[in-house]
Parts: sequence; structure tokens; C-alpha cells
Amino acid sequence: MSTIYDIAEKCGVSIATVSRVLNGSTRVNKKTKEKILSVIEEQHYQPNPFARGLGLDSMKMIGVLCTDVSDAFYATAVSLIENNLKKFDLNVILSCTGYEPEPKYKYLQFLLDKHVDAIIIIGTPFTKSKDISYIKSVAKKLPVIMVNSYIEFPNIYSIACDEKTGMRDIVKKMAAKRCQSILYLYDSLTYSGKQKLDGYKTGIKECGLSDNPALQNKIIRSLETAENIIHKLTIQKVEFDAVITSEDLLAIGAQKALLRINRNIPVTGCNNSILSQCATPMITSLDNRLDVLCESAVDLLTKIMNKTAVPSKIVFPARLIQRNSFIFDDTH
Repeated sequence: MSTIYDIAEKCGVSIATVSRVLNGSTRVNKKTKEKILSVIEEQHYQPNPFARGLGLDSMKMIGVLCTDVSDAFYATAVSLIENNLKKFDLNVILSCTGYEPEPKYKYLQFLLDKHVDAIIIIGTPFTKSKDISYIKSVAKKLPVIMVNSYIEFPNIYSIACDEKTGMRDIVKKMAAKRCQSILYLYDSLTYSGKQKLDGYKTGIKECGLSDNPALQNKIIRSLETAENIIHKLTIQKVEFDAVITSEDLLAIGAQKALLRINRNIPVTGCNNSILSQCATPMITSLDNRLDVLCESAVDLLTKIMNKTAVPSKIVFPARLIQRNSFIFDDTH
């Protein structure tokens, strides 16, 4: 199935130029128009019927794919991406895969069937090898932009946050406050999850802190499980003097459990979500700069569509947002 991206590439013009020809614009010179129409006929290209039915040109539909739009992180990302796409008169078709373990390539096929001109994938909804192979096959037809994830393959582009360095730096700042046994709670091993875990382990090693396996706990993402693991480790007399979590929600659960037993130790979360500001005391959190990632993903996409050379991966530094649960000294 040919796309407008294929036609533009074959003709050596921008997608906007192909769109103008499809819509009968007089702003394209005769020679270029004839070349584009010839390639369209040769490739048996069929313009997006959905977009054209709305009176739109075919470079108007961008597929956005995430795990679950009811999740605050994904909901924010979808909203940010949609708002930025609107600035370029681009529309969104959203597809959510859910959390079930079955192969999810059908969600990509759904977007292809809607004749989208590019796909933006938020996070890491695909982990099975069959799904990843399918993403690569999709990338042979149209651009794929990944927000805070990465697959190395032509026509797949990544906008990511350096959460590994961010987590390592949190460990170092805690070590500077004489924390020796830092508990880490995490809920997944997605691309982002692995980066955070690697950063924690790197910081522990570089600072010569306790690497007791009992201090690394993979749990379900909920307040209850975070509270329960703190209770369990306390009963088992596992020593820890600080807590880092992969999600703000887990940090809030851990903090609640600690306050219940009158323990006042440093706690940090990740994502800098609204949850971190709603907790009492408010949670210090690693900001993975979702607003910057989403805006940059759309900016990169528009450059690709206009045949501007772009890097395959762009990485932004994370930022630690200080609040009451952990205040560090900037001199360390």
C-alpha cells in the first residue's frame, strides 16, 4: 500500500506539494504536477478516503498509539501531542493497546488501514518480538516516531529523556546526605523502566552503597502495593534509609507507609506528575520533561514530512524537581 510519503519520496518533492496536486491547487508548476500524477497512477495510490471525506488533504492524519489513555502519563502525552499537531493543521487518530500480553501488531494495522501518514508511539506498548518486527515493517512504509522509547531501524526516530543519568544523580545526592541503603521500587521494565533501573544501579555502584538485592523490588503500580512492600521490609528488618521509585504513585504509597510508622527519610518519585504535588508532604520527583518530548516529536515529524534531514535519536536531560520529601544541597 503506497502512502503520500512514498509518492513524495519517489517524486523528490515535499508532502505538501503532493497534497496540493491532490487537491487541485494551481500553486504547482505543470511539469511537477504531471510527474506527481504519473507516479500516483504508477503506484496505484488511493488518497485517504476518511480525510478527503472531511474536505482535508491527505497529509492530515497522524496515528498516535499508547497503552492506556486513562493513565495520567499517557493522557497528558496524548493531549500534548494533539495540541502540538493542531498547530500544523494535523489531526490525530488514537489507538490504545491496553496491558494484555497478547501480540499487539493489530493496533498498528488499524492505523495503517486508516491511511495515516505517520505514527507516533508513546512509551513502550510493544515488547514481543513479533510486534517489534511489525513496527519495522511499518517503518518501511511511513515514519514512526517513538516518545521515550527506542528501536534502531531506518525511518524510526526517537525522542527520549536521559532518565538513567537522572536516577544516577539522585542516588549520588542521597549518598551526599549520608544515605547508605537506598530502596528502589519500580513497576516495569520498558525502555524507560530499564533506563531508570540502570541509573539506580550505576549510582549505587559508583557511590559504593549497599547493593542488597532486597533493596530492589519490582511491584504492581498501586498505592497499596507500595505501602505493603514498605510494611513487609520493615517486618523483615531490611535496612534502608531512603526510597527512590520509578513512578510518583509508588513514592506516595511508600511515603504514606513511612509516615504511619513515624519514619522521616528521603523519598523521590519520577514523572513529575500532578500526583507529586498533591501528596503531603509534596514529593520530590524526576521530571522526564514530557512536554518537551512531545513538542519535539511533532517538530521532528514535520521536518521529516518536508524531507528535512533529522537525527534518528534526540535525548534531553532529566531534571530533579525539589519538594518537601527530599531537599538536597546544590553544592554536592
